[in-house]
Amino acid sequence: MFNFVPANLTRRSFGSVALAIAATGVLGEKTTQASQATTRVDMPTAADGATLEANKGIEAGDLFVSYADIGPATGSPVLLLHGWPYDVNSFAQVAPLLADRGHRVIVPFLRGYGGTRFLSAETKRNGQQAAIAVDIIKLMDALGIKQATIAGFDWGARTADIVAALWPERCKALVSVSGYLIGTQSAGKAPLPPTAELQWWYQFYFATDRGREGYEKYTNDFAKLIWQLASPHWKFDDETFSRSAAAFANPDHVAIVVHNYRWRLGLAPGEDRFDEYEAVLAKAPDVSVPTITLEGDANGAPHPDPKTYAAKFKGRYEHRLITGGIGHNLPQEAPDAFAQAVMDVDAWA
Repeated sequence: MFNFVPANLTRRSFGSVALAIAATGVLGEKTTQASQATTRVDMPTAADGATLEANKGIEAGDLFVSYADIGPATGSPVLLLHGWPYDVNSFAQVAPLLADRGHRVIVPFLRGYGGTRFLSAETKRNGQQAAIAVDIIKLMDALGIKQATIAGFDWGARTADIVAALWPERCKALVSVSGYLIGTQSAGKAPLPPTAELQWWYQFYFATDRGREGYEKYTNDFAKLIWQLASPHWKFDDETFSRSAAAFANPDHVAIVVHNYRWRLGLAPGEDRFDEYEAVLAKAPDVSVPTITLEGDANGAPHPDPKTYAAKFKGRYEHRLITGGIGHNLPQEAPDAFAQAVMDVDAWA
């Protein structure tokens, strides 16, 4: 039952309302015209077995960031950003494809994942969107990367969108699965139709003490359920899941995840130092850099209809629907299509 219902709700009912979470009332008349750029790309589901090791670490902002760094050091930089509840292994096949084409590929564990750690016990375990985006800017600063093509999905796509919107000079080009995902606390407080609210069941679960305790106790079981719901046609094996689940053993993982979802609903405060960024994001800023957005045809996670966000991308823009039963973890399920989008958009810039 769980594999069936969310997938149908997503495709049939969620798309028309989900942008209330991200950009209520801000889309213009270009929406229909821009959506005509959509192309269809058929890709088979990726085979299990690929791995990506975090081979380096560096102090950057609040964090010691653990990250994979492959490809030529002088190559055009690409940053690949994972989501929840996933890890760097979502790019285990994508990263080598890009490295083989001459890119320097950086794949960091986000705060609360893998070997990434806070430098101070006093730092708030903050999962708000601006904090994670600032992490990426600080990482680029620490690595001496002035500009990079940035690509991601889920939390990673939202983070990439924010970097492109707030610091376009740092983002050469953008690949974003499920498009424009920048949100606001005010929009997050607005009620949605019941079928859409059902998609966010875990967000309401995390809003409770029971939910926090349950996620801490059953982290891997919870994550595996999300994988199954979000990618109902992806037949991943236990070994594939276990490789990523190791990243959830981070001591700050539960705190970051719970704060992220509570912050979205306005149930937990952020930090004053990020207020200036959140004020800009609350206005749903346009993205001016070259962009390709992607969507899987079997994405069982909440996601907006591409027609609702196309007008937010003001530079050269294309949307690609990846067919063949591709779910939420698009880079791991369709790595060739994801890598091709990165190479194409990088060439546009």
